Amino acid sequence: MSEYTSKEIAKLACEALADKKADDISEVSSLADYFVIAGGMNRNQVQAMADNVEETLGKKLSLSAKQVEGYTTANWILMDYQDIIVHIFDEENRLFYDLERIWRDGKIVSE
Repeated sequence: MSEYTSKEIAKLACEALADKKADDISEVSSLADYFVIAGGMNRNQVQAMADNVEETLGKKLSLSAKQVEGYTTANWILMDYQDIIVHIFDEENRLFYDLERIWRDGKIVSE
């Protein structure tokens, strides 16, 4: 994937989300090395957060997503960086899908 660890990539993705005022960012270590889960207030913010993750990981680490789903509707954007999966939700869909509950067996990463 790259010379960076999955944890370093996940942290950088979290920083990119926080730059765009993401709500309640979670990192869960489970199926992939890391799931990063964040929420935004509206379509524009959710898309801006996805753009910033893509730009940040691309510029700093020369990484590009293997696949991006849901960008157009922006109610749930999934960004696949192989070992890192970034989920960005609008408020309604984050509550509805509640990935933190589904992946509760995963370990929440605080640092």
